Amino acid sequence: MTTNLKSEEPRSMSTATPTRAPHNDVPTGHKDQGKVGGGLFDPKQLLKSFPDAIRKLDPRVMVKSPVMFVVEIGSVLTTILAVKDPGDWFGWAIAGWLWLTTVFANLAEAVAEGRGKAQADTLRKAKTDTVARRLSTDGRTEERVPGTDLKIGDLVVCEAGDVIPGDGDVVEGVASVDESAITGESAPVIRESGGDRSAVTGGTKVLSDRVVIKITTKPGETFIDRMINLVEGAARQKTPNEVALNILLASLTIVFLLAVVTLQPFAKYAGAEQSMIVLAALLVCLIPTTIGALLSAIGIAGMDRLVQRNVLAMSGRAVEAAGDVSTLLLDKTGTITLGNRQASEFVPVRGTTEAEVADAAQLSSLADETPEGRSIVVLAKEKYGLRERHQGELTDAEWIAFTAQTRMSGVDVDGRKIRKGAAGSVVAWVKERGGSVSEDAQALTDRISQAGGTPLLVALEDAEGARVLGVIHLKDVVKEGMRERFEELRRMGIKTVMITGDNPLTAKAIAEEAGVDDFLAEATPEDKMALIKREQAGGKLVAMTGDGTNDAPALAQADVGVAMNTGTSAAKEAGNMVDLDSNPTKLIEIVEIGKQLLITRGALTTFSIANDVAKYFAIIPAMFAVVYPGLDKLNIMDLSSPKSAILSAVIFNALIIIALVPLALKGVQYKPTSADRMLRRNLGIYGLGGLIAPFIGIKLIDLIISLIPGIG
Repeated sequence: MTTNLKSEEPRSMSTATPTRAPHNDVPTGHKDQGKVGGGLFDPKQLLKSFPDAIRKLDPRVMVKSPVMFVVEIGSVLTTILAVKDPGDWFGWAIAGWLWLTTVFANLAEAVAEGRGKAQADTLRKAKTDTVARRLSTDGRTEERVPGTDLKIGDLVVCEAGDVIPGDGDVVEGVASVDESAITGESAPVIRESGGDRSAVTGGTKVLSDRVVIKITTKPGETFIDRMINLVEGAARQKTPNEVALNILLASLTIVFLLAVVTLQPFAKYAGAEQSMIVLAALLVCLIPTTIGALLSAIGIAGMDRLVQRNVLAMSGRAVEAAGDVSTLLLDKTGTITLGNRQASEFVPVRGTTEAEVADAAQLSSLADETPEGRSIVVLAKEKYGLRERHQGELTDAEWIAFTAQTRMSGVDVDGRKIRKGAAGSVVAWVKERGGSVSEDAQALTDRISQAGGTPLLVALEDAEGARVLGVIHLKDVVKEGMRERFEELRRMGIKTVMITGDNPLTAKAIAEEAGVDDFLAEATPEDKMALIKREQAGGKLVAMTGDGTNDAPALAQADVGVAMNTGTSAAKEAGNMVDLDSNPTKLIEIVEIGKQLLITRGALTTFSIANDVAKYFAIIPAMFAVVYPGLDKLNIMDLSSPKSAILSAVIFNALIIIALVPLALKGVQYKPTSADRMLRRNLGIYGLGGLIAPFIGIKLIDLIISLIPGIG
């Protein structure tokens, strides 16, 4: 049973419906545009990435990864020692494989970055040098200026065929815009002034009509510029989890470094002094090189998976937060329901006719720019034959526009005050003016709410006083499969809360039908903010979607705020992700991608550490078996010789990085389940696998090496 969290309302009617159909699973977007290759072993991918891998050998780059920096130092040291003794094949072999270990690690990161660079090249093609038609301050004259000369606050005119010169908001007019350069979707979208579909992006093209746009960004800081920087990785910084894991890996590296340094005095005392080459090989094999090599690639690939789904994450921190989310706030309209809530009928109270209700509803909705408000005007015209009027026709009228705070719209004209809106707001308005609400009106409201519809009251104040004329019935439909999706989230330990501007009865009916855990009815933007803060105070991470300016504070407060690309500039600035397809349902996919990223990182860390334990049994017995015969009992792999054992371990250490790169890029398979069950599963697969794989791999490599004359 769902419960009403609070009784104040957000955008009861302000959630804009998508202007085109959203993608289903993985949108085309930039998924296939400019992509170099799908995996590590694609020849074109390797060809483009290999030079980058070599350039990353620069110590100033390598030092960012403490583990791999130690490997590079070991590579340099063994190379110097091999040069001093050119006849020592063992030294050259160790040096060569240590360098390959370093290059393979860089290659993994370069391949992951290569995907982003391919997408960035596609985006650069959308950037063109445009000439803007800037309006003068009085709005009467135009001047042509380069798009790079535009400043925040400038007004520019764009007509059919023009490329929009910069990011901004439409302040006048309505136009069809081609945004395929950004979203990859060829279907045009509507951009118009007022409401939540006013934001336009520089580089997109106006297909019809004329609009005046107010520039909101500086040249070089447009949405496309930010996208290019983000997908290229130029703006990528280490996330808190990566920093914490790097500290752990650095600590383990220091521990093993001290162990190797102190090992030599003991070896001398025992009469089994080891060469620096062997000690370097031992150190590289013991430190967690596998996860150290793949850590950056995992993070980059996680953001790349979002880009493939047309979601732009402003930082890796946002992707990680998505994986840790425990509360999802989902707008009812367009997310849980189809989002096309439309007026279906006008129901009069006793003593009033349908025609009277229709006339008053139409007049009071002329100042309501929401889809629901427009549907009321259309229904009055189509069903009751009322000519669609315009605000300009009623010169003496005072219009009251719909807002999320008042939850009402209306008009004062000819001595009459007409209001239409959410039941609670209209009832309060009637009572403030000394009127009363009939039991008939309350009964109609309850009946529509219990049926899962949304009732809007229409009221009038004239010489006879303030009274309710009737009820408008709005209908919406829950999307197919939502109950199953919410059940998956519940198994993942995620609480779902439906946010709606509907009254509690309507909200309860839809919440029960959809299967959400809770709902917030009649919620204002302030209520959203209060709910987010309350959840965060309880130690929970919160994710939400939004598209309007009134959503901006809550999007900024949420740990994961996904702004719709069709929304306002304020919403996109406030969120830490932007969905280019403007599909609110995608929030669930974003959470799954975040969890997959964290699980992949944890699984490969487990595998890497387990790997090190197994390699211990290969190298230590080989180093000291001569002076301590008892150590032969630890030589459970029965390796052919000490040198073969050490070289086999080093080779395996390098090859396992290459073998795991596809998994790092694709991510560990994720299934919705509890955290405990997922932990047990991954410990079983990657912990046990990390112990077993080296025994098999090192033994096979040793068998091959032993067949080489002069080595085995």
